[in-house]
Amino acid sequence: MTVEEFEDFYAHTVARLTGQLYVMLGDLHEAQDVVQEAFVKGWNRRRQLDRDGQPEAWIRTVAWRLAVSRWRFRRRTTEAWRRGGAPPVVEGPGPDHLVLVEALRGLPPQQRRTLALHYLCDLSVDQVAAETGLSTGTVKTHLSRGRAALTHRLEDPRGARPGIDHPSGEEVPGE
Repeated sequence: MTVEEFEDFYAHTVARLTGQLYVMLGDLHEAQDVVQEAFVKGWNRRRQLDRDGQPEAWIRTVAWRLAVSRWRFRRRTTEAWRRGGAPPVVEGPGPDHLVLVEALRGLPPQQRRTLALHYLCDLSVDQVAAETGLSTGTVKTHLSRGRAALTHRLEDPRGARPGIDHPSGEEVPGE
């Protein structure tokens, strides 16, 4: 089957095949997905499809098998979740976290990556340099500039230093 013949075959059969799979599966989106995926597989085998003489049947069979594979995958995934229990409940980020993330977004991407690798992933300067392909001097520069920028971005506009300027030594929200 030539490229033009395959395109013509697709144009004349995609709606019919999608309708057939929709009836078989009961889910239009799933039918559309598996038919499209079957056509992609058919594209790579278009010369063989022509020799077999049943390209529509081949696409329909492949689409059905793809749908069955997806069902099996979903069933295994559901069973695995049941066996392992529900994932732990994780609280959303607090206000301090959001402020830090916003401050990090204001940094150039390479500085942000360097800070994350060093402080979050706990990599040494040499390890950060090896992973990023930067020299150790450049990594140190990124770390220094990134810390300075974060210090500036995270300063309390009221001039208070949490935990230091309050008489009790505790951070008081809203003060």
